Order: sequence, then C-alpha cells, then structure tokens
Amino acid sequence: MKTSIATVSLSGELPEKLDAIARAGFDGVEIFENDFLAFDGSAREVGAMVRDHGLEITLFQPFRDFEGMPEPQRSRAFDRAERKFDVMQDLGTDLVLVCSNVSPIALGGLDRAAADFHELGERAAKRGLRVGYEALAWGRHINDHRDAWEIVRRADHASIGLILDSFHTLARKIDVNSIRSIPKEKIFIIQLADAPLIDMDLLYWSRHYRNMPGEGDLAVLDFMRSVAATGYDGYLSLEIFNDQFRGGSPRSIAIDGHRSLIYLGDQVKRSEPDTIMKVPPMPAPIEVEGVEFVEFAANEEEAAELASLLHTLGFRKTGTHKTKQVVRYSQGGINLVINTEREGFAHSSYAVHGTSAYALGLKVADACATVARARALGAQPFEQAVGPSELGMPAIRGVGGGVLYFVDDKSELKNIWTIEFDPVADDAAAQNAGLRQFDHVAQTMNFDEMLTWLLFYTSILKTRKTPMVDIIDPAGIVRSQVVENETGSLRITMNGAENRRTLAGHFLAEKFGSSIQHLAFRTDDIFETVAALKANGFVPLQISQNYYDDIEARFGLDPELADRLKAANILYDRDDNGEYFQLYSPNYGEGFFFEIVERRAYKGYGAPNAIFRIAAQKRYIRPQGMPKGH
Repeated sequence: MKTSIATVSLSGELPEKLDAIARAGFDGVEIFENDFLAFDGSAREVGAMVRDHGLEITLFQPFRDFEGMPEPQRSRAFDRAERKFDVMQDLGTDLVLVCSNVSPIALGGLDRAAADFHELGERAAKRGLRVGYEALAWGRHINDHRDAWEIVRRADHASIGLILDSFHTLARKIDVNSIRSIPKEKIFIIQLADAPLIDMDLLYWSRHYRNMPGEGDLAVLDFMRSVAATGYDGYLSLEIFNDQFRGGSPRSIAIDGHRSLIYLGDQVKRSEPDTIMKVPPMPAPIEVEGVEFVEFAANEEEAAELASLLHTLGFRKTGTHKTKQVVRYSQGGINLVINTEREGFAHSSYAVHGTSAYALGLKVADACATVARARALGAQPFEQAVGPSELGMPAIRGVGGGVLYFVDDKSELKNIWTIEFDPVADDAAAQNAGLRQFDHVAQTMNFDEMLTWLLFYTSILKTRKTPMVDIIDPAGIVRSQVVENETGSLRITMNGAENRRTLAGHFLAEKFGSSIQHLAFRTDDIFETVAALKANGFVPLQISQNYYDDIEARFGLDPELADRLKAANILYDRDDNGEYFQLYSPNYGEGFFFEIVERRAYKGYGAPNAIFRIAAQKRYIRPQGMPKGH
C-alpha cells in the first residue's frame, strides 16, 4: 500500500510541508501548483528536494478548464498543457491531474471531450507522461465519475486515465459500485477525503470542510471497497481542503493523514480479505472491557486535599505502592491513583500542568496487542524504567502528552494491584456511596485537536463516534463528541474549546494544555448515594432553583420527585430510552470536577443540562489568590 498526500492539505511553506510529509511516513506527495509557484526555486530544485526527503512526486495538479473549449480557447488550452508538461518533466513526475471544466463557455458532448483528451494523450505520450481526468462535483458538464470514465474510455489512449476522488463521488451520492467495472489499469491515482455531513454548496463544502478518512461522515470505506474490487494497487493519496488544517501544525496533520490511510487500508483488508491491497500487519481493533484506573500527578499538599475530597465521595485508601510515593483509592470497580513522586514522568507532568489526571488505564482484551496496533497506526509509545516490584505496563502517549496505559487478564497485569501495592486499612472511614464504576471520562482540548483524537481512539480501539453536539457555555460554544463502544464499558467525551472565557477554555489555559477535566462515576440509586455523600460531608454543586421549576413543567415530573431533585441538587434529563440523573462536585482547582450519574436505559450525557451546570461551576471559580483546591 503506497501512501501520498497533496501539499495543499498542510499549512506552511513547501520545505516545511515536505519535511512533515516525510516524517509522517508517506511514500509520495502531490505537488499543488500554487505551492510550487509560491516557492522561490526552480522545478528541478523542487524535484530534488522531494527526492532528498525520500519521496516520489505522485502527481502535479491541477490543470483546469481544458476539455470542450471553443476556439481560440481550445488552442490556448493545449499550449497551456505543453507548459505544464515542461514543469512536470523538470519536477520529475509523469502524471498531471486535469479536472473537469467549469468554464461558462465550455461546450458539452462526450465525443468532443474524448477527442480533446485523445489529442492531449498523443502529446503526453511523446514526453513519456500521463494525464488523469477527474470529475469535479460542480463541473459544468461533467460532474460524475461515470461520465468521466466514459470520456476516458472513448479517448482510447494509453496515456489518458481516470482519477477518482472520494469526495466528488460521495458528495453527489453516486453509487460507488459503479467503480467496480472500471479496469484497474485505467485508474491512475485515487484521491481520498472525508467530510462532515453538511447541507451546503458543493464547492464551498469541498474547499473548507474536507477532513481525513474516518474523521467525517462520508462512506469512504464503501468507496475504497469498490476501488479494491478493481484490483487497483497504486497510490492512495489525500487531498484535503480544510481551513482548520491550514492553520494547524503541518507535522500533526501529516501524522493524522498517514494514520487515516493505514486505518482505512486495514478496514478494507478485514472486510475484503481477498483484496490485493498490501497493508501493514497489525492486530484487529481492540476490545475495551472498561476503565481500570485514572492516575493523578500532585505534590504532597495538593494530594492531601484531593484525598480529602475523595473520602467525601466514599473512596477509601486501599493500597500504597511498594517502592514509590503512589497511593490507590477505590470504591466498587473504580480505582484512582495519586502519584507524588519527585522524579519521573508523573513529576514532570505535575511541573507543567499542576495537579491533574495525567494517565488513563484501560482494561483491554490484550494489552500488548493494543500497543502493537497503536504503533502500526503511528501512535507514540511510552516507556519508563521499571523498578523493583513493578510490572512493565504497555502504554502509549495520549491526549495532551499524557499516558494511556493498558492492562489485561491474560498476563501478570491482572495482578497489578497485589504485585505493586501493599494493602492498607483506611483510618478515615468514609461511608461507601454506592459508586460502582466509571461511567465516562471527559477530556478537554482545543477544538482544532478534536479530529486528531477522534481518529486516534476510533482507529486503535473497537469504538464508534457519536454525532457532535454543541455545549452551551454562557461565554460561548464548546463542541462535544463522544467515543464509545457497543457495551458502554468505555465512554470518552471530548470537549473542544474555542475561547478561554468558557469553563473548558479556562481549564485549558490554567492547565497549559489538554487533559482530563472530569470523571463521571455510575451508581444504581442516586438518592441512596446522595444520603451517603451527605453523611461523608460532601457538598454538591449548587444548582439554580429556577432550573427545577422548569424541568418539573417541561417533563411533567411528579412534584415529589421534583422536590427530591431540588433538595439534592440533582440534574435530570430524559430521552426516548429512559432517564438520567446527574450530581456534580464543585470545582477542584481550576475547573476539574467529579460527576455522579444514574442511568435508567438513557443513552446520552445530559447535554441539555450543561449550560446550568457550567453557570453554577463558574460561580465557584476561585478569585485570584485563593489557595488551590478551594
């Protein structure tokens, strides 16, 4: 499987783009004409620079408004083509992309277009070059790959072939099965792009909202299955026009792009085992059995404050690490770890971010296989020295430079709590609050990071994404999207902040980067939990009393239930499946908090309640100078 990406997909100057593309692991690059024209160097110098990076120029593009032109524009189009051929030969590439004509003076007719391409093929052949024809979704006469293929077929020239772009086909809802009958030798290159489903002008949609395969909503996998059925084994190339990407890090966007192609190839290979597509070997997407632990980095003073809060939530100290300053707190199937080491990665994380939930431990079917798949998909492995009485826990770097650990039941990792920790009796006897397991983990990040982490989780783990929703903060909008598995044993909510005035943006600014902002625990009876929490001295987030008058009327609640919700500061929501109850802690530090939920067949995350929760939390953001933890 050979991978390529168009230079237009990345921000930066041409040398910076090429460096990012090579480092990400691509085999080739499409040179977008504007990137070449803006570079202060000759075509020969560009070609040499590309080859010095170990890359091949897969395509020079685009050549516009060629076929079906009246005279004198037709003759000028051929003259322009000859100039492009000169550039191609100096660059060292043999393929140019001709996109279907959008000129208002272009003439229709398949035979007219085919005749133009036959003549162009004759000229290209004299130079050892090839021409690929692509149907733009907004082309004046040709906007369907089936018509483009008919023109190529009628042109009947070895130097004329077809270029298929997933966006142009899928945006117009063209049957992808029509690709299966195209001879593979006539497909010169495959361009790939995904996009969110938005009802808008096709040209504007394409120019601003494309993203990597797997990041959007288009049926790119179905498109690729049809391509694979032809026996095509050439380059898979990304052509992504996206305003967000143009302002992002070229290196991170290139890594995302390469990951998306490898993931797509793996999906095709698993669904079409007989395909000749060569994909790097890797384990199948990994089943997640649940969240095993969350680890906090802290200093001694703040660890004591956090431990005090955990006690009010019903957690007990259940273990101390045999060789490190690490303490385990547990309740039900929930494990929270506080690390106060003064060296190592946890200490470095604390030095940068302050007290934070820097590591997430997932229980999976096979920990080593998870890391093997992650590495095949370009994830960065995480390793540190293993001391006495410690297990080497497979891990990769996660959101915000944190760590994602993996444990399983098929190795000694299943005994990690007894091997690495000494059991302790907790003197601060808190009442068990009935918290059974993690319901979800909420990670806050800059909005422009969300697609990266969405692809990261869905490509490595056996998960699915839910539609994006808007979380209303009094100071702006926060975009939220969930990655979850079929059983609900893993739920990760990703919240993308666009300004620092929102609660999420404030958290990012104060923590100097993306991190876990809140943990949600599940109970079977939230009212029993509330009683236990009260006995432990827990003080919940105070919700506006006006909220309860509204939900009583909106949902037609029994007044007695509404009064119980109000008295306990519990938020309520309902969907077609069932009911949802939410209770929040006040902020810890600069916006971290805990949530307790009861699900009664409810599928969502209480998004309608977010504005009321956020308004209440903002009242708790400490004034300047108040000690952390208050």
